[in-house]
Amino acid sequence: MGGSLKFFLFCIFALFIGTESKYGYVTWVGNKAEITVTDYFADIPDVHVAKATYSNEINSTGWAFLELHTSGDSSDEQQAYAAGYLEGFLTRDLIWMHWQNVLKGYCYNKTDVCGLIEEFVDKNEAYIASMVSQHPNDAYWYQMKLYYIQLEGLAIGYNEATSDPYQLLTVRDIIWINMLGDLDELAFALTMPPETPEGFLFPEHCSGLVKLLPDLSDLYVSQVTWNSYQSMLRFQKMYVLKYRIAPGSNELIPGYKMSLSSYPAFVQSTDDFYILSSGLVAAETTIGNSNRTLFRHVHPVGQVLEYARAMVANRLARSGADWVQLFRKHNSGTYNNQWYIVDYKKFKPRTSRAAGVIKPGLLWVVEQLPGYTEAADLTSLLRRSSYFPSYNIAYFPRVFNLSGGQVRVDTYGDWFGYHTNPRAKMFKQKQADINNLKDMYDTMRYNDFKHDPLARCSQCSPPYSGCNAISARNDLNPAGGTYPFRALGHRSHGATDAKITSAGLRPAYQFIAVASPTYNISRGIPPFSWSDFDLGPTISHVGHPDRWMFPPLLHRWEWE
Repeated sequence: MGGSLKFFLFCIFALFIGTESKYGYVTWVGNKAEITVTDYFADIPDVHVAKATYSNEINSTGWAFLELHTSGDSSDEQQAYAAGYLEGFLTRDLIWMHWQNVLKGYCYNKTDVCGLIEEFVDKNEAYIASMVSQHPNDAYWYQMKLYYIQLEGLAIGYNEATSDPYQLLTVRDIIWINMLGDLDELAFALTMPPETPEGFLFPEHCSGLVKLLPDLSDLYVSQVTWNSYQSMLRFQKMYVLKYRIAPGSNELIPGYKMSLSSYPAFVQSTDDFYILSSGLVAAETTIGNSNRTLFRHVHPVGQVLEYARAMVANRLARSGADWVQLFRKHNSGTYNNQWYIVDYKKFKPRTSRAAGVIKPGLLWVVEQLPGYTEAADLTSLLRRSSYFPSYNIAYFPRVFNLSGGQVRVDTYGDWFGYHTNPRAKMFKQKQADINNLKDMYDTMRYNDFKHDPLARCSQCSPPYSGCNAISARNDLNPAGGTYPFRALGHRSHGATDAKITSAGLRPAYQFIAVASPTYNISRGIPPFSWSDFDLGPTISHVGHPDRWMFPPLLHRWEWE
């Protein structure tokens, strides 16, 4: 390991020394779960259903941290309920803050739309419940049942910790916040308004990169979330849930342990970024769908929304091929993403004593649209090119064309082409210089839109956009500027984080992470500050620090 890389790791690790946590645990007394919160780890009894450690470090690091374990001595149903119950209770304050920031006003002036969504969810939950009842020993539906029990437990734990009746949330409220990724496309499919929202034309929602060092000494997997700035109450979570694969089985689910980036009230990532005990790392970027005719395939019966399907795949898959097969089941056609699944069991890093080894199945990619999915093992492509980038444009030509990709190119130009998009060119250029974790981090945080020729926009005034970067800063586009489409303009939106794992970090479920819009003062990119942002007074950001200028960190899980 080079000297500069050692220094980089030392700096980010040193940030997390001395964190204060609080602990909680759940015991089962009769037919009731009982929760206890303490400042001392030693107070947790040997016999418990669930235990957790929680710290809110958002004002000092940009992150809150939750590590939650359940006991295999308890039934799976008790574990699932206790896991949600404990998380909801411990993280109550952040859940209420996040609810106000991202969902509270969603149905204002949209009561008809929200009524249709409620009706859809009613029918969809009835379908899922019927499948769970009809197939009690089927692993897929058994894990689906446990997932919804965990969501129910979270709502109950949250409400038990809430004293103000105005702040109470229902189980359905918690389901709504967990299906935020699915929500806009679901609303569109149910109403089919005459105008297609611009967000469907320009699904600029995250950057991703799988990078194989040419000498096979390491393999990096990264994802950068692009989102609204009001979403920046962030969690790093570790779930260790000792679920069995199916009733009567003594075998643990392959993904019983996972670390993930997440948000308050979410029992999944939704970024998405997962490190799993199966050896898999799963991540995605959104490709969206602007082909209106495809939305006729979205139905409440026979389908499962994306947020739940992804988590069941995480829990049950043993390989990338397994993950893809599970994820494709009951495709809802909402939250249409490009997932890249890396199986670190198929990679052996080069050492001074042995050559590196790559086996088929190392990288699987799957893309989803309403009524259609496509997937392939792209290990040979990764071996040949040394990288696979993900930047909101479909890789598979049929998915690209079905989703309206060629129509977008014909209408708006090369910005929408798979090989001609600015990020495509930036990834191709930047990945060639990645030799260590610091290089990878610098690449994923890259934004030099005022100087990089690849960020130029001939139809923009000024002639560039903060969206043309691996980590966007759309707040820096002048409010008085002119842009050919909204994605390139001024708004509360950009890259809100970066997460990177490696062959060395993955076994400990660790990832280098930073929470804040990217900044580079020397290149004219200041840190994001709510008080300096012209839209700040009109956007709810309860619980946020004013100035988002946090360095990267490497969190060490307490009980790992």
